Amino acid sequence: MTRAARALGVAVCVLVACSGEKTFDPPDREARVAAADSLFSARLFDTVTWATPEERADAGNAVYAAHCRTCHGATGDGGTAYSEQRGLAVPSLVLDPWPLGAHQDSVRHRIFVGHAAGMPTWGVAGITVREIDAVTHYLVERLRPEVLGVAEPATR
Repeated sequence: MTRAARALGVAVCVLVACSGEKTFDPPDREARVAAADSLFSARLFDTVTWATPEERADAGNAVYAAHCRTCHGATGDGGTAYSEQRGLAVPSLVLDPWPLGAHQDSVRHRIFVGHAAGMPTWGVAGITVREIDAVTHYLVERLRPEVLGVAEPATR
């Protein structure tokens, strides 16, 4: 028997063995959110330090650009073409009332855990605790219009 014939025989055996009704069913979104919530603790952020607020904001801006902008938009308005095409109701992060307010613990929790309506569970499979801290700072301290002293968000 030639080497090619043996390889073909092995390939056929593998295909036959793997052709059963086996499927992989990942957990649904609600289960993933619940699992992430069970892992979240505000204490995760106790040891995160930054040399300056500017370093923290710059890091947060980079995280926002890389992971949040696609759905929430460059200026945090939400409702991007990407999210609309996927049927996601993405809230504005800059218009009041903002459900999370300006409470960093609430924002960190939401970013870490996500939600069943479509936000990823970033803290489990996405970004680090340090990155969550940075983007939270960026959102609360830099992106929110009331922090910038603007009564209404700038025209987008």
